[in-house]
Amino acid sequence: MTEMAGCYNPARFKITAMKNPLLQRITNFYKNLDRAGRIVLFAFLGAGLVSSFLAFSFVRNIVVSTTSFDLPGLAIDESQIDGSESTDSASTGSAQELGPELEQWDGNSRVNILVLGLDHRDWEAGSDAPRTDSMMLLTIDPNTKTAGILSIPRDLWVEIPGFGHKKINAAYQLGEQSRLPGGGTGLAIKTVEQFLGVTVHFYAQIDFVAFETFIDEIGGVKIDVEKKIKVQVIGQEKLERLLPGRYTLPGNIALAYARARNTEDGDFDRARRQQQLIFAIRDQFLRPDVQALILTDGIRLYQELSSGVNTNMTFDEMLRLGFLALDVGVDNVTSAVIAPPDYVTLAISPDGLDILKPITQNIRILRDSMFSTGSIVSEIGRTSESNTLMQSEQASIAIYNGASVAGLADTTRQYLEGLGMTVAAVSNADPVGATTIYDYTGNPYTIAFLVETMGVQPTRIYNRYNPDSQVDLEVIIGPDWSVPQ
Repeated sequence: MTEMAGCYNPARFKITAMKNPLLQRITNFYKNLDRAGRIVLFAFLGAGLVSSFLAFSFVRNIVVSTTSFDLPGLAIDESQIDGSESTDSASTGSAQELGPELEQWDGNSRVNILVLGLDHRDWEAGSDAPRTDSMMLLTIDPNTKTAGILSIPRDLWVEIPGFGHKKINAAYQLGEQSRLPGGGTGLAIKTVEQFLGVTVHFYAQIDFVAFETFIDEIGGVKIDVEKKIKVQVIGQEKLERLLPGRYTLPGNIALAYARARNTEDGDFDRARRQQQLIFAIRDQFLRPDVQALILTDGIRLYQELSSGVNTNMTFDEMLRLGFLALDVGVDNVTSAVIAPPDYVTLAISPDGLDILKPITQNIRILRDSMFSTGSIVSEIGRTSESNTLMQSEQASIAIYNGASVAGLADTTRQYLEGLGMTVAAVSNADPVGATTIYDYTGNPYTIAFLVETMGVQPTRIYNRYNPDSQVDLEVIIGPDWSVPQ
């Protein structure tokens, strides 16, 4: 695809020209560096690459990310629980400033970074505790030199510890409103860790100004626009139009491009554009002139950007993560969006909200493929057997005989109850080709236990969200199952 001027010209957006004399001199200076000088260069480059991986957070207005949680025995009064999706919030106090207590990264195993972007509409409305507009989980494995980027949609219907089932974007707001230890970031992290079963090690909070400055300092980002799109630049009433083609976008347009949701797939398209932006930033950092710029002006850039960045990473950890990022080739980065039809289904919540009901089995498979080494299970998963995990969900099960074998449902009930399961009903059903499970309320550990115990195939597991169901799961026995003797 050819480079297009499109709607944007260097004079209009004041993008630094890649071939101006100053940068050319810097490039020549870089070529003449000795080995020690180049080591210093790549040290600053490493820090910059970490920022590039975290830059997505800018993309989501203000980014707030967090890590591992330590909120055991959390007791919340009923008066503190707001079951609505209201954006009104109480004062955040110092909860956000303190941040959650985080699990330390050992520097050698897989490292995970949770990035949350706060809803700009809540900021405009004067909300002290906004919801999160989106979430992204970044992961790097230093042993296999692989990485992953997982986008989590804001409407995902999950269990928020202490508050019941709600959209995942409410976790941050509820944590701030209730002034929980660790604030909104702590509760958001705990929610993600519990849902995905992974440990998060680092977080960052980055504002719009820092993001736009960052993009402009590295000379913009090259983006291939696949479909025409209109984007809203903050502080500008008129929409900007991008036609299909390749553009070098300045900071304000790059931010608007990543925030736009007025496309066919809305939030899911936006998540993919944010991931596209991360790769574009990485490409810029591989340019010798950008590397030279970081070498000659790296300290100033770091100081300028750090004023708009709130993170639990030390400078040393930034460098280490930056070097890790340099070692990961683009072909070794896996990216995914939790989107329909594979990972979620469209549904309506009990209070009438449009939600995304997770297809838990498929999300677990995706999770394992991206986080397969180091901390692929949550804290409870690291200390419990599958039976204990299953019992912790306390799911009620109905068993139906679809195998045309007399008495099979009752003998299965006795067998499963002996393993600690709660069987609420037993009956007959129309014949089925294989044992099938219907999950009505989201019970990943119980399903995993049934898969392990009964050999149920993943293709025979269906998520049919129904909060009014009399049972949590239905198991329809097929001819492939017989009670072990």
